[in-house]
Amino acid sequence: WLKWLAALAVAQLEDLRIALRDRLAKDMAPKKSEKKADAGKVAKAVKSSVSRKVKKVRTKVRFYTPKTLTKARDPKYPRRSVESRGDKLDKYRIIQCPVTTESAMKKIEEINTLVFLVDINATKPKIKEAIRQLYDVQCAKVNTLIRPDGRKKAYVHLTPDYDALDVANRIGII
Repeated sequence: WLKWLAALAVAQLEDLRIALRDRLAKDMAPKKSEKKADAGKVAKAVKSSVSRKVKKVRTKVRFYTPKTLTKARDPKYPRRSVESRGDKLDKYRIIQCPVTTESAMKKIEEINTLVFLVDINATKPKIKEAIRQLYDVQCAKVNTLIRPDGRKKAYVHLTPDYDALDVANRIGII
């Protein structure tokens, strides 16, 4: 009885194996209708011309490169080892020294004007502000000139309520 059962099991296994092989063979091989469809597609592609992209219509004479994504800079390390100081023209750099010539003394006494050598990059408003901060006086106006030796000279006219002679004494010119 056991031998008969074992033989039956072997026979069923053999039938299953054959059925499985037939099914796999059927799935792997393309069907005749699929073959015909693929052949039709290929024939159509060969007969018809290759379609080209439509040419872009240009409305301007010049060619401009398209605007692409531009990212903000993200440096990995600073390009300078030391950061900038910010405003390099402070009040002590603007006013370099007073001029103590005879003509400058004459201006101090007669027309209430102080004469200074200033930084070449200093503007009249910056000179005015530096004088106000350093000597606590109000300027009426500032005239500047660049001397032949390349230095800038500033004539600082004080307001009538300040005396240039007193300011010159306080600075130490006289």
